[in-house]
Amino acid sequence: MIDLAKAGTFQLGDRPVNRMGYGAMQLAGPGVFGPPRDRAGAVAVLRAAVEAGVNHIDTSDFYGPHVTNEIIREALHPYGEDLVIVTKVGAVRGADASWLPAQSADELTRAVHDNLRNLGLERIEVVNLRLMGDVHAPSEGSLEEQFSALARLRQQGLIRHLGLSNVTMAQVAEAQAIAPVVCVQNQYNLVHRGDDLLVDALAAQGIAYVPFFPLGGFSPIQSDALAGLAAEIGATPMQTALAWLLARSPNLLLIPGTSSLEHLAENLAAAALELPADVKVRLDAI
Repeated sequence: MIDLAKAGTFQLGDRPVNRMGYGAMQLAGPGVFGPPRDRAGAVAVLRAAVEAGVNHIDTSDFYGPHVTNEIIREALHPYGEDLVIVTKVGAVRGADASWLPAQSADELTRAVHDNLRNLGLERIEVVNLRLMGDVHAPSEGSLEEQFSALARLRQQGLIRHLGLSNVTMAQVAEAQAIAPVVCVQNQYNLVHRGDDLLVDALAAQGIAYVPFFPLGGFSPIQSDALAGLAAEIGATPMQTALAWLLARSPNLLLIPGTSSLEHLAENLAAAALELPADVKVRLDAI
């Protein structure tokens, strides 16, 4: 029996969510492009996640494109009152599966409406502005024009809360001068810790930090030291890496993704994994 409550909850805007959530990116086809090989299987994974207690799902209409949102709607609509769906805007997909910036006010507005239509919503709980930066790493630069466009959509009632993705600490501060920021989604995991200071700064403000690629993403974490420590505590390396994130700071909300029911159960079980103090110290040293 999976018990997500053991990992606790944290506020995402004004909604408490379980700290172990689900990322829908892998529900699309290879390279996050086109339909999945097994659509019925994708639907089953989403339903199993929610049945297990997941109430925070991360998605985007540029996954597929449109594919993951359409599958989420098929699997879960009408949505439960406690389910928080978070999406992101700021890119589109080329015909060759490339990821292209789409950062103008018109493009961001169109993206929000695409998400609303494909998810079957009248208002999105959280929309993250995804800056393109250096692919999976942020780069400095003003976000005033883009974030102001989303702030206007929030004032119109199409968006409840705003967040940021792939941003620097300075960009977080710039956005906060425009509208409240309820979460930041950057790359962060056991072996990629460039955001340590940002994690702590957001925790001090009560703002959620949502690490993308918590297990390494397209290049899964591979570490002999991690594998050895996982064996010591009777867990898999990926469960151990997720448990380390949960222990890192209470404002971390995890969104590991998978298209496999078996891997879903493995990921969610990490919510109940308590790391012995000495194991955490050794994980910190990896």
